[in-house]
Amino acid sequence: MQQTTIPVRPSLNKVAVPIVGEFILGMSVALAGLYLASHTSDAAAGSFGLVQQVLETLFVVFRVLAIGLGVVVTQRLGSGDLEQAHRIARMALGASSWAGVGVALWLLFGGTLTLDVLNAPDELWPMATLYMLLLAPSMTLEACNLSMAAVLRAHLHARESLLIMVAMHGSHLLLAVPLMRGWGDWGGLGLNGYALAWFVSRCLGLALHLWMWRSRMQIRPQARDWWQVPRDLLWPVLRIGLPGAASEMVYRIGFMVSLSAVARLGVAALATHSYVLQTLKYVLIISMAIGWACEIMVGRLVGSGSLRAADAMVRKGVRNGMLASGCIALLAALAAPWLMRIFTRDPVIIAAAQTLLWISVLLEIGRVLNLVVPGALRASGDIHFPLLSGIPSQLLVLGLGSYLLGRSFGLPGIWLAYVADECVRGGLMWWRWRRHGWLPYARNTLRALRQGNRP
Repeated sequence: MQQTTIPVRPSLNKVAVPIVGEFILGMSVALAGLYLASHTSDAAAGSFGLVQQVLETLFVVFRVLAIGLGVVVTQRLGSGDLEQAHRIARMALGASSWAGVGVALWLLFGGTLTLDVLNAPDELWPMATLYMLLLAPSMTLEACNLSMAAVLRAHLHARESLLIMVAMHGSHLLLAVPLMRGWGDWGGLGLNGYALAWFVSRCLGLALHLWMWRSRMQIRPQARDWWQVPRDLLWPVLRIGLPGAASEMVYRIGFMVSLSAVARLGVAALATHSYVLQTLKYVLIISMAIGWACEIMVGRLVGSGSLRAADAMVRKGVRNGMLASGCIALLAALAAPWLMRIFTRDPVIIAAAQTLLWISVLLEIGRVLNLVVPGALRASGDIHFPLLSGIPSQLLVLGLGSYLLGRSFGLPGIWLAYVADECVRGGLMWWRWRRHGWLPYARNTLRALRQGNRP
């Protein structure tokens, strides 16, 4: 095993700040798409929001690779095994290609089933179905870009990853505006223009990632790397990625139940739900970035044996995340009457959205623990606790709770179920970390890395 000394730089901000920029860019493009759709009709906004939730559920397949890849590569880099880290990175390209094909096939052939399960209103079906068909060709590109970005961040090239995202998301937005709204006498393609811009921008992102891999990390993929998946390299990634992605999938199942409950309330409720969720994505940006940065740095610190530094970093991340998310959520609730006018002039929708944003102050404070701690647990080797401890709450509190409370109290009831689920799961995660339940797993991981075995 070739060993190369790779210094660990336990600076959370140096990793987290560029990730914040990436999140802002990605969410801004989605928000711009919702804005453009909302100025077409509430039905177009509802279709956009519904398909976005479908995509986020399907993207859990990509997260299997991204979660496992980030942890395994950071651990290898922390232990100094650069050669194996690069082999795992190249393997991820083939795995991403196959994962992207699988998601594309679902969009092509399972779209109508998905809309039926979600109780989508009849007026949304034609628009949403065609939109999903046009998004399908972009899925393999999306999967490869996500994996390649995860490798860049694992090597602490977060700034370079940000620059690629600026180019990719910037080109998406620049193309989406004329393609959706038209130019001159041409009326545009509506939602379909957003899908076309998505494809072009992901082609650009893939080209830039390849260039950055070669120039910054000296990783040069061969043709076979795009379709071959060595099982001995894939298994360590799946071992960590599958429990993490399974946890996200269970959450998405519970969330899709809640989305079905929202859809039963009508197009106006679905549009309100979409507007508030898009707004909240900006609230949780900092906590998400801290969570990703903690996962990267904890993986490297565990690989180097710096377990006390890993513990201190997670505690700092939770504290900073709660302060940031709590303050931003409060500002969003206060500014709701003006923020919602970006999307709609309907006073009923604006009032309903403001109520949800006030409830969201509690929601976002509780969510911080679920954004920061589970990634740190996985990076330490404690891969099963986040999944097993979260399943009851995700299915019963989030899924069943949102269905029952939604029937009785409408959208506010569904939001209260969201709050209860985040607080229950977050409390369990924090208890696990504070009680050092992760420590034996971290020691086992470190021992395996030093012996040259798979953790």
